[in-house]
Amino acid sequence: MRLQVLGIGRLKAGPEKLLADDYQTRLEGLGRKAGITRITVTDLAESQAQTAGLRQDEESRLLTAALAPKAQTLVFDERGKSLTSENFSKLLQRHLDQGTMDLAFLIGGPDGHAAETRHKAGQLISFGPMTWPHRLVRVMLFEQIYRAVTIMVNHPYHRP
Repeated sequence: MRLQVLGIGRLKAGPEKLLADDYQTRLEGLGRKAGITRITVTDLAESQAQTAGLRQDEESRLLTAALAPKAQTLVFDERGKSLTSENFSKLLQRHLDQGTMDLAFLIGGPDGHAAETRHKAGQLISFGPMTWPHRLVRVMLFEQIYRAVTIMVNHPYHRP
């Protein structure tokens, strides 16, 4: 399975980028054992439109255009379902078992996702009811994907 991480906003040099890159590197190595063949990250520019609704719509079009054809989507949104690390691992494993070729994780901009993006999502997922900046969401996402893979391959990283 190929993973796509699509995020509104650029991850600039700094501690968040270093952490995200570290987890991505770890994931690329261990992910092959779990059936993850490729991970791509795409930064998309924040919209400069005048209203939040217009910005959300423009960013939704950017995210949709960047998706792999027929990709299943997991959209990060504060209204989504909070999962334990074990359940997140099971979700990824189900996608692998069902033969999902492309799984995309969508991270919204400062205004969040457009209603259409949320509606079309394969699943809405939340890191809790708080609003998180995209830079931290990217780090948390990579850490949780890495943790999910360690659970799948019985690596000692995850200690319940």
